[in-house]
Amino acid sequence: MNHEHSDILQIYDNPSLDNATLVLAFDGWMDGGDVSTGTVDRLVDLLSASPIAEIDPEPFYIYNFPGSMEISALFRPHIEIEDGLIQSIDMPTNTFFCYDPADLILFIGKEPNLRWQTFGECVFEISKLMNVERILFVGSFGGAVPHTREPRLHITCSDNEILREMEPYGARRSGYEGPGSFTSYLMKEAPTMGLKMASLVAEIPGYLQGTNPASIEAVTRRLAKILQLPLDLDSLRTASTEWEMQVSSALEEDENLAEKVRELEENYDNELLELDADER
Repeated sequence: MNHEHSDILQIYDNPSLDNATLVLAFDGWMDGGDVSTGTVDRLVDLLSASPIAEIDPEPFYIYNFPGSMEISALFRPHIEIEDGLIQSIDMPTNTFFCYDPADLILFIGKEPNLRWQTFGECVFEISKLMNVERILFVGSFGGAVPHTREPRLHITCSDNEILREMEPYGARRSGYEGPGSFTSYLMKEAPTMGLKMASLVAEIPGYLQGTNPASIEAVTRRLAKILQLPLDLDSLRTASTEWEMQVSSALEEDENLAEKVRELEENYDNELLELDADER
Protein backbone atom coordinates (compact mmCIF):
# COMPACT_ATOMS: atom_id res chain seq x y z
CA MET A 1 0.00 0.00 0.00
CA ASN A 2 1.07 3.59 -0.63
CA HIS A 3 2.58 4.58 2.71
CA GLU A 4 1.19 8.10 2.29
CA HIS A 5 -2.38 6.74 2.51
CA SER A 6 -1.87 3.94 5.04
CA ASP A 7 -3.51 6.00 7.79
CA ILE A 8 -6.52 6.88 5.56
CA LEU A 9 -7.21 3.69 3.62
CA GLN A 10 -7.86 0.70 5.87
CA ILE A 11 -7.87 -2.68 4.09
CA TYR A 12 -9.29 -5.71 5.92
CA ASP A 13 -9.23 -8.28 3.13
CA ASN A 14 -7.48 -8.62 -0.23
CA PRO A 15 -9.51 -11.05 -2.37
CA SER A 16 -8.01 -12.52 -5.51
CA LEU A 17 -10.02 -11.03 -8.38
CA ASP A 18 -9.55 -11.03 -12.16
CA ASN A 19 -10.54 -8.13 -14.45
CA ALA A 20 -12.79 -6.82 -11.68
CA THR A 21 -15.44 -4.10 -11.85
CA LEU A 22 -15.75 -1.42 -9.17
CA VAL A 23 -19.22 0.13 -8.80
CA LEU A 24 -19.35 3.47 -6.98
CA ALA A 25 -22.24 5.14 -5.14
CA PHE A 26 -22.00 8.54 -3.48
CA ASP A 27 -24.42 10.30 -1.16
CA GLY A 28 -25.00 13.96 -1.97
CA TRP A 29 -24.60 15.34 -5.49
CA MET A 30 -26.33 13.11 -8.09
CA ASP A 31 -28.09 10.95 -5.47
CA GLY A 32 -31.62 12.25 -6.03
CA GLY A 33 -34.25 9.79 -4.81
CA ASP A 34 -31.38 7.91 -3.09
CA VAL A 35 -30.86 6.16 -6.43
CA SER A 36 -27.05 6.10 -6.25
CA THR A 37 -26.67 4.84 -2.69
CA GLY A 38 -29.98 2.94 -2.75
CA THR A 39 -29.06 0.92 -5.84
CA VAL A 40 -25.61 -0.14 -4.65
CA ASP A 41 -26.90 -0.73 -1.12
CA ARG A 42 -29.47 -3.16 -2.60
CA LEU A 43 -26.72 -4.94 -4.53
CA VAL A 44 -24.63 -5.31 -1.36
CA ASP A 45 -27.68 -6.75 0.40
CA LEU A 46 -28.82 -9.07 -2.42
CA LEU A 47 -25.30 -10.42 -2.96
CA SER A 48 -24.39 -10.56 0.75
CA ALA A 49 -21.19 -8.76 -0.25
CA SER A 50 -18.50 -8.58 2.43
CA PRO A 51 -16.83 -5.35 3.62
CA ILE A 52 -13.14 -5.37 2.70
CA ALA A 53 -11.88 -1.80 3.14
CA GLU A 54 -12.82 1.75 4.11
CA ILE A 55 -11.61 5.29 3.64
CA ASP A 56 -11.33 7.32 6.84
CA PRO A 57 -13.86 10.17 6.54
CA GLU A 58 -12.01 12.63 8.82
CA PRO A 59 -9.84 14.44 6.20
CA PHE A 60 -12.56 14.84 3.59
CA TYR A 61 -15.64 16.50 5.05
CA ILE A 62 -16.76 19.87 6.38
CA TYR A 63 -19.11 19.62 9.35
CA ASN A 64 -19.19 23.24 10.53
CA PHE A 65 -19.86 25.30 7.40
CA PRO A 66 -20.29 29.05 8.05
CA GLY A 67 -23.48 30.70 6.89
CA SER A 68 -27.22 30.51 7.49
CA MET A 69 -28.72 27.60 9.39
CA GLU A 70 -30.32 26.35 6.16
CA ILE A 71 -26.92 26.15 4.40
CA SER A 72 -25.02 24.94 7.47
CA ALA A 73 -27.55 22.12 8.00
CA LEU A 74 -26.55 20.57 4.68
CA PHE A 75 -23.08 19.82 6.06
CA ARG A 76 -23.79 18.82 9.65
CA PRO A 77 -24.23 15.15 10.59
CA HIS A 78 -27.75 13.97 11.36
CA ILE A 79 -28.42 13.26 15.05
CA GLU A 80 -31.26 11.73 17.04
CA ILE A 81 -32.25 12.73 20.58
CA GLU A 82 -35.06 10.93 22.39
CA ASP A 83 -36.59 11.88 25.73
CA GLY A 84 -33.58 14.02 26.63
CA LEU A 85 -30.97 11.39 25.73
CA ILE A 86 -28.64 11.40 22.75
CA GLN A 87 -29.31 8.28 20.66
CA SER A 88 -27.16 8.51 17.56
CA ILE A 89 -25.03 10.68 15.29
CA ASP A 90 -24.74 9.74 11.64
CA MET A 91 -21.13 10.37 10.63
CA PRO A 92 -20.03 9.74 7.02
CA THR A 93 -18.71 6.30 6.07
CA ASN A 94 -16.86 5.15 2.94
CA THR A 95 -16.89 1.37 2.62
CA PHE A 96 -15.76 -1.08 -0.07
CA PHE A 97 -17.53 -4.45 -0.33
CA CYS A 98 -16.60 -7.52 -2.38
CA TYR A 99 -18.59 -10.21 -4.16
CA ASP A 100 -15.93 -12.68 -5.31
CA PRO A 101 -17.99 -14.88 -7.70
CA ALA A 102 -18.60 -11.92 -10.04
CA ASP A 103 -15.18 -10.25 -9.55
CA LEU A 104 -17.13 -7.29 -8.21
CA ILE A 105 -16.21 -4.50 -5.79
CA LEU A 106 -19.01 -2.25 -4.50
CA PHE A 107 -18.45 1.12 -2.81
CA ILE A 108 -20.91 3.23 -0.83
CA GLY A 109 -19.73 6.58 0.51
CA LYS A 110 -20.23 10.31 0.67
CA GLU A 111 -18.86 12.65 -1.98
CA PRO A 112 -15.82 14.38 -0.42
CA ASN A 113 -15.97 18.11 0.28
CA LEU A 114 -12.18 18.36 0.47
CA ARG A 115 -9.00 16.78 -0.96
CA TRP A 116 -10.49 15.23 -4.07
CA GLN A 117 -7.05 14.18 -5.32
CA THR A 118 -6.26 12.24 -2.13
CA PHE A 119 -9.68 10.58 -2.04
CA GLY A 120 -9.28 9.66 -5.70
CA GLU A 121 -5.84 8.17 -5.03
CA CYS A 122 -7.44 5.92 -2.40
CA VAL A 123 -10.04 4.72 -4.92
CA PHE A 124 -7.34 4.06 -7.52
CA GLU A 125 -5.16 2.31 -4.93
CA ILE A 126 -7.97 -0.15 -4.16
CA SER A 127 -8.53 -0.56 -7.89
CA LYS A 128 -4.92 -1.52 -8.48
CA LEU A 129 -4.78 -3.85 -5.49
CA MET A 130 -8.01 -5.65 -6.45
CA ASN A 131 -7.18 -5.94 -10.20
CA VAL A 132 -10.04 -3.62 -11.21
CA GLU A 133 -10.36 -3.11 -14.96
CA ARG A 134 -13.35 -0.78 -15.11
CA ILE A 135 -15.17 1.58 -12.76
CA LEU A 136 -18.91 2.28 -12.98
CA PHE A 137 -20.66 5.11 -11.15
CA VAL A 138 -24.42 4.99 -10.79
CA GLY A 139 -26.30 8.20 -9.99
CA SER A 140 -29.40 10.26 -10.74
CA PHE A 141 -30.80 13.72 -11.33
CA GLY A 142 -34.27 15.24 -11.28
CA GLY A 143 -35.66 15.66 -14.79
CA ALA A 144 -38.80 15.46 -16.93
CA VAL A 145 -39.55 11.76 -16.46
CA PRO A 146 -42.96 10.96 -14.88
CA HIS A 147 -43.04 8.50 -11.97
CA THR A 148 -45.20 6.14 -14.05
CA ARG A 149 -42.46 5.58 -16.64
CA GLU A 150 -39.00 3.98 -16.73
CA PRO A 151 -36.18 6.41 -15.80
CA ARG A 152 -34.04 7.49 -18.74
CA LEU A 153 -30.41 6.45 -18.40
CA HIS A 154 -27.65 8.84 -19.50
CA ILE A 155 -24.04 7.78 -19.97
CA THR A 156 -20.67 9.52 -19.84
CA CYS A 157 -17.45 7.58 -20.43
CA SER A 158 -13.71 8.04 -20.09
CA ASP A 159 -13.00 6.72 -23.59
CA ASN A 160 -14.59 5.32 -26.74
CA GLU A 161 -13.90 1.70 -25.81
CA ILE A 162 -16.15 1.64 -22.76
CA LEU A 163 -18.67 3.88 -24.52
CA ARG A 164 -19.07 1.12 -27.12
CA GLU A 165 -19.35 -1.49 -24.34
CA MET A 166 -22.29 0.41 -22.83
CA GLU A 167 -24.14 1.00 -26.13
CA PRO A 168 -26.30 -2.19 -25.94
CA TYR A 169 -27.86 -1.16 -22.62
CA GLY A 170 -30.09 1.62 -23.93
CA ALA A 171 -28.32 4.57 -22.33
CA ARG A 172 -28.28 7.98 -24.01
CA ARG A 173 -25.01 9.81 -24.51
CA SER A 174 -24.76 12.76 -22.13
CA GLY A 175 -24.26 16.38 -23.09
CA TYR A 176 -23.61 18.79 -20.24
CA GLU A 177 -21.66 21.85 -19.17
CA GLY A 178 -21.78 23.17 -15.60
CA PRO A 179 -20.84 22.29 -12.01
CA GLY A 180 -19.00 18.97 -11.89
CA SER A 181 -19.02 16.03 -9.51
CA PHE A 182 -16.21 14.13 -7.84
CA THR A 183 -16.97 11.20 -10.13
CA SER A 184 -16.35 13.41 -13.17
CA TYR A 185 -12.94 14.19 -11.68
CA LEU A 186 -12.31 10.46 -11.22
CA MET A 187 -13.38 9.76 -14.79
CA LYS A 188 -10.95 12.31 -16.19
CA GLU A 189 -8.11 10.77 -14.15
CA ALA A 190 -8.99 7.09 -14.75
CA PRO A 191 -7.18 6.63 -18.10
CA THR A 192 -3.91 7.84 -16.56
CA MET A 193 -4.27 4.93 -14.11
CA GLY A 194 -4.94 2.41 -16.90
CA LEU A 195 -8.66 2.23 -16.02
CA LYS A 196 -11.90 2.59 -17.99
CA MET A 197 -14.76 4.43 -16.30
CA ALA A 198 -18.40 5.08 -17.10
CA SER A 199 -21.06 7.13 -15.33
CA LEU A 200 -24.64 5.80 -15.57
CA VAL A 201 -27.04 8.51 -14.42
CA ALA A 202 -30.80 8.00 -14.25
CA GLU A 203 -33.17 10.85 -15.06
CA ILE A 204 -35.92 10.60 -12.44
CA PRO A 205 -39.07 12.66 -11.62
CA GLY A 206 -37.98 16.15 -10.63
CA TYR A 207 -41.30 16.91 -8.89
CA LEU A 208 -40.83 14.28 -6.14
CA GLN A 209 -38.69 14.39 -3.00
CA GLY A 210 -37.35 11.57 -0.86
CA THR A 211 -36.44 7.97 -1.64
CA ASN A 212 -37.69 6.74 -5.02
CA PRO A 213 -38.10 2.91 -4.88
CA ALA A 214 -39.29 2.70 -8.50
CA SER A 215 -36.15 4.35 -9.85
CA ILE A 216 -33.94 2.30 -7.53
CA GLU A 217 -35.58 -0.90 -8.79
CA ALA A 218 -35.22 0.15 -12.45
CA VAL A 219 -31.56 1.15 -12.11
CA THR A 220 -30.71 -1.96 -10.05
CA ARG A 221 -32.26 -4.12 -12.77
CA ARG A 222 -30.28 -2.32 -15.51
CA LEU A 223 -27.04 -2.51 -13.53
CA ALA A 224 -27.55 -6.20 -12.79
CA LYS A 225 -27.85 -6.79 -16.53
CA ILE A 226 -24.62 -4.87 -17.26
CA LEU A 227 -22.82 -6.82 -14.52
CA GLN A 228 -24.42 -10.12 -15.62
CA LEU A 229 -25.78 -10.80 -12.14
CA PRO A 230 -28.71 -13.28 -11.97
CA LEU A 231 -30.58 -11.55 -9.14
CA ASP A 232 -34.08 -12.05 -7.76
CA LEU A 233 -35.49 -8.52 -7.75
CA ASP A 234 -39.07 -9.42 -6.74
CA SER A 235 -38.80 -7.60 -3.40
CA LEU A 236 -37.66 -4.40 -5.15
CA ARG A 237 -40.41 -4.72 -7.75
CA THR A 238 -43.07 -5.06 -5.02
CA ALA A 239 -41.79 -1.97 -3.19
CA SER A 240 -41.68 -0.09 -6.51
CA THR A 241 -45.29 -0.93 -7.38
CA GLU A 242 -46.58 0.01 -3.92
CA TRP A 243 -44.70 3.32 -4.00
CA GLU A 244 -46.03 4.20 -7.45
CA MET A 245 -49.61 3.54 -6.32
CA GLN A 246 -49.12 5.72 -3.23
CA VAL A 247 -47.69 8.59 -5.30
CA SER A 248 -50.47 8.35 -7.89
CA SER A 249 -53.07 8.36 -5.12
CA ALA A 250 -51.51 11.44 -3.52
CA LEU A 251 -51.40 13.25 -6.89
CA GLU A 252 -55.16 12.90 -7.21
CA GLU A 253 -55.38 15.51 -4.42
CA ASP A 254 -53.36 18.03 -6.48
CA GLU A 255 -55.07 18.74 -9.79
CA ASN A 256 -52.31 21.00 -11.13
CA LEU A 257 -49.56 18.47 -10.43
CA ALA A 258 -51.68 15.64 -11.82
CA GLU A 259 -52.08 17.61 -15.05
CA LYS A 260 -48.33 18.22 -15.18
CA VAL A 261 -47.69 14.48 -14.82
CA ARG A 262 -50.11 13.72 -17.68
CA GLU A 263 -48.19 16.18 -19.88
CA LEU A 264 -44.88 14.54 -18.94
CA GLU A 265 -46.35 11.11 -19.75
CA GLU A 266 -47.53 12.31 -23.16
CA ASN A 267 -44.14 13.88 -23.97
CA TYR A 268 -42.30 10.76 -22.78
CA ASP A 269 -44.47 8.43 -24.88
CA ASN A 270 -44.27 10.64 -27.98
CA GLU A 271 -40.49 10.72 -27.71
CA LEU A 272 -40.38 6.91 -27.51
CA LEU A 273 -42.56 6.68 -30.65
CA GLU A 274 -40.24 9.07 -32.48
CA LEU A 275 -37.16 7.08 -31.45
CA ASP A 276 -38.85 3.86 -32.55
CA ALA A 277 -39.69 5.40 -35.93
CA ASP A 278 -36.09 6.64 -36.39
CA GLU A 279 -34.69 3.17 -35.65
CA ARG A 280 -36.87 1.71 -38.38
